[in-house]
Amino acid sequence: MGKNQHVVPREGGWAVQGAGNDRATSVHDTQAGAIDRARDIARNQESELLIHGRNGQIRARDSYGGDPFPPRG
Repeated sequence: MGKNQHVVPREGGWAVQGAGNDRATSVHDTQAGAIDRARDIARNQESELLIHGRNGQIRARDSYGGDPFPPRG
């Protein structure tokens, strides 16, 4: 399982950043563009996609691998 991918606000746009990385993987003008790129990376790495709002709080998340089936609990 790869690093979780975060879509975070950046000055003048949105960035895709792997968990624990100091630098952005890519920077986009729109949040939608960043989400599309982060989704591709998360699918490839079988990790999670975490989408942050303008205030920095996580507003949505998707998982692309490693989920137990059937779900626990």
